[in-house]
Amino acid sequence: MPVEVTWWGHATCTVEDSGVRLLTDPLFARRLAHLRRRRGAVPPARAAVADVVLVSHLHADHLHLPSLARLAPGTRLVVPRGARRAVPGLARLARARSFAVTEVAPGEEFAVRDGVRVRAVSARHDGRRLPFGPHLAPALGYVVQGEARTYFAGDTGLFDAMAGEVGPVDVALLPVGGWGPYLGQGHLDPGRAARALAALDPAAAVPVHYGTYWPIGMDAVRPHEFHAPGEEFVRLAGQLAPKVTVRVPAHGERVRLP
Repeated sequence: MPVEVTWWGHATCTVEDSGVRLLTDPLFARRLAHLRRRRGAVPPARAAVADVVLVSHLHADHLHLPSLARLAPGTRLVVPRGARRAVPGLARLARARSFAVTEVAPGEEFAVRDGVRVRAVSARHDGRRLPFGPHLAPALGYVVQGEARTYFAGDTGLFDAMAGEVGPVDVALLPVGGWGPYLGQGHLDPGRAARALAALDPAAAVPVHYGTYWPIGMDAVRPHEFHAPGEEFVRLAGQLAPKVTVRVPAHGERVRLP
């Protein structure tokens, strides 16, 4: 059975494999600090239904405590090692909601159920709890291994060892943009994401982490950085990885891959 992916916006995806629902970096807010959701409705209640939630790093648009509070009590939550110490609110929320929290570091693997396993891989990204948090937890990506092998990259820059560390995958969920007019270090733009795609060589890919949130009052500042990354990734992927099927779902759309 192919894997099914629903993109809810930003880095939030539901990955369904072998009857297991995995949710990545849940962000269900209409507004987050200076950011406003400009495209796609706030995800419905069903988006918060998951067997396992994978959190890639500690930035508030990826580890968003109010969104985690929408999860059912007892949900299994996977976070970078050190996250509970770095974000005391996470520890308090986990106790209040009886979350089963698993902290992982790159290279560690764990079983979910029904033949599905998850392996943490490294990411090249500043994963601190901003604006002033110390480096207490690594930024991660995850490889979900069920009937398909699905790589969720989280936030990352391009690095030479990416393909070797991630290993063979069938589906790649790659960030191609951000939430502002300029990308800092530790991010993939469409060009770098296409280069990553060529190195990973999956059967299929989905661009994520773009076209959802934008700073309030900056609508006219480099708006192409909000609107264009998905289709630009398709164009460049066609040049650098022409054998890979790239799907660009709308917000809330479910696609079957590979």
